[in-house]
Amino acid sequence: MSAKRRTPGTVLVVDAANVVGTRPDGWWKDRAGAARRLHEQLLMGDTPHDEIVLVLEGGAKAGVRAGRDQHVRTVHAARDGDSEIERQTAAAVADGSRVTVITADQFLRARVQGLGAMAMSPSWLLSQL
Repeated sequence: MSAKRRTPGTVLVVDAANVVGTRPDGWWKDRAGAARRLHEQLLMGDTPHDEIVLVLEGGAKAGVRAGRDQHVRTVHAARDGDSEIERQTAAAVADGSRVTVITADQFLRARVQGLGAMAMSPSWLLSQL
């Protein structure tokens, strides 16, 4: 499956599991519902990014279909979310985009920074929404 080339701009790659996991709101009882709520917040939020890539894994994938809704593109991780986040980040950086990744995972932060992206915390994103 070939990926469509993106126009360079600003891309926000969201580690949904990390963002959802920062709020003790019962997300673990309904991972799909938590993913759906985050997706809706990203659609309604006023972020300065041209594109938001929401990466879902496991049971959360049932909450939002893969594909594009306005400026939010949802990606279902084939295996683990971290590998998909790295793939999405590498592709956006290769296209010339300025990329910010939202994750609390220190190892993932280091890997995406090594690819040329900036990393921010889930709390930063939630404060923007």
